[in-house]
Amino acid sequence: MLERLDSSTLNFDQDSLLLLNISLAIIMFGVALDLKISDFTAIAKNPKSFIAGIISQFIFLPFLTWVFVLIITPPPSVALGMFLVAACPGGNVSNFISHLAKGNAALSVSLTAFSTLFSIFLTPFNFALWAGFYAPSADLMRAISLDYIDIFQTVALILGVPLILGILINNRFPVWSKSATKILKPLSIFIFAVFVGIAFVGNYSLFIKFIGLIFLWVFGHNLMALFSGFSLAKIFKLNLADTKTLTIETGIQNSGLGLVLIFTYFDGLGGMAIIAAWWGIWHIISGMGLAFFWKKSI
Repeated sequence: MLERLDSSTLNFDQDSLLLLNISLAIIMFGVALDLKISDFTAIAKNPKSFIAGIISQFIFLPFLTWVFVLIITPPPSVALGMFLVAACPGGNVSNFISHLAKGNAALSVSLTAFSTLFSIFLTPFNFALWAGFYAPSADLMRAISLDYIDIFQTVALILGVPLILGILINNRFPVWSKSATKILKPLSIFIFAVFVGIAFVGNYSLFIKFIGLIFLWVFGHNLMALFSGFSLAKIFKLNLADTKTLTIETGIQNSGLGLVLIFTYFDGLGGMAIIAAWWGIWHIISGMGLAFFWKKSI
């Protein structure tokens, strides 16, 4: 039965894919309207937490994902979905969740911004590297024959350009930026929710058939991502606020970017798409739950 995940594709039209691309660009632009150049220079005052966050996001999480894949030995397409999610930058909602958890808001914003910029290069690189270390996914990758230059260009267009434009506009027109972000953030989240709804309705039978296994896989993978940030924070002996932020930043991944890449370059490959789509739902649930726990108990 699991072989069907490798041979199936999620039904998705080009208009819906365009909707997803637009929503991601709007989300990134809205986040960038909250950023200032000073947010980047503030990292120099607290480099240890920032370095720990980058290591957690781009080194430790992909490594732990590889270990997790070796343990559970999922179908190749599911493994590819996990490697791709782990290679994506932090999710944009992480800033809100870090604030809710009483974490370090400045560190959260800085990590989101830098991980997004770094992801232009590191997302294609990390995905290819770690997927190549798992033989079944490596074989599937060779069959697909990806052009990583195209992936680089897609990530740069969807994330890099809106990020840079938003920062420049915020520094030039701060009053307008503050008003615009109040509209853009809920609008972009609404558009993304519509996209997830369309994907679910259009592929209801496939979701229902595999949701039990997918839930367990994503639950374990997301728990490992949260552990990655938390453990690195402890290793670096960070304070509580920074520990909360690192945990959330690593546990909230930009699965929307993963879905764009999956539908653009993998034709909606079943295992990959379902993993990324459920990540998009579950990481918000787990992140919010953790934030409320920290807010109430600590």
